[in-house]
Amino acid sequence: MKIIDPHIHMSSRTTDDYQRMAEQGIVAVIEPAFWMGQARTNVGHFIDYFSSLVGWERFRASQFGISHYCAIGLNSKEANNQALAEEVMAILPRYLCKDGVVAVGEIGFDEQTDLEERFLREQIELAKQYNLPIMVHTPHRDKKKGTEKTMDIIEEHGVSPADVVIDHNNEETVKMVLDRGYWTAFTIYPNTKMGNQRMVEIVHQYGSDRIIVDSSADWGISDPLAVPKTAQLMLQSKKITTNMIHATCYQNALDAYSRSGQINEDDWKNTSINQMEIFEGNSVLRGQQAIIE
Repeated sequence: MKIIDPHIHMSSRTTDDYQRMAEQGIVAVIEPAFWMGQARTNVGHFIDYFSSLVGWERFRASQFGISHYCAIGLNSKEANNQALAEEVMAILPRYLCKDGVVAVGEIGFDEQTDLEERFLREQIELAKQYNLPIMVHTPHRDKKKGTEKTMDIIEEHGVSPADVVIDHNNEETVKMVLDRGYWTAFTIYPNTKMGNQRMVEIVHQYGSDRIIVDSSADWGISDPLAVPKTAQLMLQSKKITTNMIHATCYQNALDAYSRSGQINEDDWKNTSINQMEIFEGNSVLRGQQAIIE
C-alpha cells in the first residue's frame, strides 16, 4: 500500500523515522512551515528555515526513497509579532516559486487576533498570485469558531474551497467543512487532536470523499507512522473498503496538492537511492554503510 503523509514536520524528525516510514509504504511527504516551539527573533531564522525545507530536507528524504514537498508560509502564532511578520511577508515570494512548494501554509488562526487575520488575508492573496493551494491551520482553542471564520475569510477573497485544505479537524468541525466543499484533513496525534480509532469512525460516518489523513509529527510526542497505522486499522473494518483507504491515505492528498503543478506520481516511480550523494558537502551518513539501489 502506497501512502502519502501530507502534513508532517520532518525537520523535527530523525533519519530513523525516514527509514521506518519508507518501510511502511510512505512514498511522499508534505512538510508545512510551522512554529518551531520557540519564537524566532529575526527574519534570518525564517530564511534559513525556508531554505532548509526546499533544500536539505528535500535531499534528506530522497536518500530514503521518499519524495519531499513543502508548504511555505508565516504561521499564525508568529504572526502576532508585527514587525517580524512584515519582514517575513516580504521574503515569502522568493520561496513560493521554488521547486517542490505545493501550497501556502500552514496559515490560519491561533488566538484569533487582528494581526493573525491581517496576515492570513495577505497570504491568501499570495496564494492567488502564485496559483497555489492553501493549507489551513485551525486553532486548538475555539476551533469551531476559528474554522468558520477562516472559511468565511477565504470565501471573501474569492478562493474556491477546492483549492484549500482545512487541517486539524475533529468531530465538531468535520461536517461543516465538508458541507462547504473544502478538503477536510485530520491530524492523527497521540493523546490530543484526533486518534486512530476516532479517525476510523469519521470515515465510517462520512466516507472518504475529500477526507485526508496526516500525522503532523513534530518535536512533540507524535508518530511519523500515524497514517500507515490508521490505514491498517481501517483494513480491519468491514465498513471501509480498500478504495476508501487509498483515497484518504494517498489519492485525496495527491489530488488536492497536484493543483500546484509541483507534485506528481511519476516523482516517486522508479526512484533510486544513493546515500553516497552529498548536499552542500553533507550526507545522511554518519559512519554507517551506504545504501545504493
